[in-house]
Amino acid sequence: MLDNEALNDLRGTICIEDLHIGLSRTLSKIVTDRDIEMFAEVSTDRNPVHLDEEYARDTMFHGRIAHGMLTASLISAVIGEQLPGHGTVYIGQNLKFLAPVRPGDLVEARVTVLDIDHSKRRVKLDTVCTIDDKPVLKGDATVLAPSRKFD
Repeated sequence: MLDNEALNDLRGTICIEDLHIGLSRTLSKIVTDRDIEMFAEVSTDRNPVHLDEEYARDTMFHGRIAHGMLTASLISAVIGEQLPGHGTVYIGQNLKFLAPVRPGDLVEARVTVLDIDHSKRRVKLDTVCTIDDKPVLKGDATVLAPSRKFD
């Protein structure tokens, strides 16, 4: 079994012909202040709960939090880089945000194959992000997986 660091290093493509139910990949990342600032810049979401500690202290979160979609983007990274990987096309994603992610948190994003429709090249994936093994985001994704038949 590969450890998280080794899993983070896996890049490339797993064609649909090589996928199987239960196959899983992970990516771990410490969310930094810089990540949050850059995400705010790219997304134009400058909600002060993400950027202003004084403001965020008076919210239900009692401090700054990362954008939910920043956390969700780690799922996209696993799908686009590891499982299935390069050449994958997103069809849909369902998300439920369960807990805040704060600057300095180590987030693990895990993607697991739930179902494979070879005739349509569609793969359903379980998607979850955790901090200390506690889910902060759960959902599922449907993707069009790359195939050796179409290379």
